[in-house]
Amino acid sequence: MSIKQFNATYSVHDDRILFRFNTVEDTEFRFWFTRRVSLFILAATAHLIAKNLEQTHSPEAAKAIVDFGKESIQVEKGGQGENQVDAYQPANHFPLGADALLVMDVKCALEKQAQEDVLSLDLVLPGGANINLKMAGQTLHAMCALLNQLREHAAWGDVPQVQDVIAAATPVADKSKKQLFH
Repeated sequence: MSIKQFNATYSVHDDRILFRFNTVEDTEFRFWFTRRVSLFILAATAHLIAKNLEQTHSPEAAKAIVDFGKESIQVEKGGQGENQVDAYQPANHFPLGADALLVMDVKCALEKQAQEDVLSLDLVLPGGANINLKMAGQTLHAMCALLNQLREHAAWGDVPQVQDVIAAATPVADKSKKQLFH
């Protein structure tokens, strides 16, 4: 499954984000992200990327690289005219149904695939089922930029520091394994 486009809108009435994406295989997935889920995705993603960069750079350099990546997405977004943005193209197939599913929880981890660092994002759905998204590079930055823009629009406040998120998370038993946030 290869992601083609993202789309998200903030529902004032529900105080949630309707997040959907389509794939090159003409399928579409729709989810409701709560404030907690959205802020967690943004905090955990930023933390995992920074910690990964700190393995080869100083903490200050890693922060600068992360900030530069965020700014480059903003510049690209701001540099595009309204006519250059592709309109979201709804797909014809809905493997999980046409109605959006509420995301109950999220698990994030960075994985190595070939030579690229990939974010593995597990969306926990009602009944314990989950769907796993793997994103890297531009796709990952675009999703984060979209969620961040909607966070600002919804006036949900700042993204919490990851230490606040970790304190509320279940401790990982074996620290030698990959970093996983839940």
